[in-house]
Amino acid sequence: SAATEVKADVVVLAGDSFDNHRQPLELLERAADMLRDYARPVVILPGNHDPLTPDSVYRRGRLGLIPNVTILGLNVEKAALFDEFELEIWGHAHFDYSDMSPLANPRPRTTRWQLAAAHGHYVDEARDPNRLIGSWLIHREEVIATASDYVALGHWNQCTQVGDGQVPAHYSGSPEYTGTVNVVRLRSSGTVEIGKAPLK
Repeated sequence: SAATEVKADVVVLAGDSFDNHRQPLELLERAADMLRDYARPVVILPGNHDPLTPDSVYRRGRLGLIPNVTILGLNVEKAALFDEFELEIWGHAHFDYSDMSPLANPRPRTTRWQLAAAHGHYVDEARDPNRLIGSWLIHREEVIATASDYVALGHWNQCTQVGDGQVPAHYSGSPEYTGTVNVVRLRSSGTVEIGKAPLK
């Protein structure tokens, strides 16, 4: 309803749409009905809680078969293309629970507008080659290297802007925690505006 109210062209879910894969089939069917009824484009990036494992909620719930739903890594490899908006949305899905680099090997731009989606933990510190604990780290230079118009981040429950602003990169936060979702406007002038919409 928030997306409908702000007249969103595309909804992006940047990981952990489900807390785990142990969801009952009834819940997955309800989620599928909601996505189908919305009928506008939805792009989903599987995160570290809902990766594309063989028992994935996306596979069990057959969510990738819904015509308006694109699941990165499942029904498209790495990018969703929207010719009518001159837009591409790319991201690296989590395929298991192992550490990975969410923004490695950024996709070269093929459209006027490009949005990157990544699910992981942003850090401003220098890389530590001796780090033993994987946390799906996203570094500032990786955000900049995307050269995207916007980077939609998932993993943190708070709504936060990160990086140095060269490339707009924001966590929208958990809707239950923040009570809002981020609204990104790609203007014909070439500017990008980021605001929030309340959830009712």
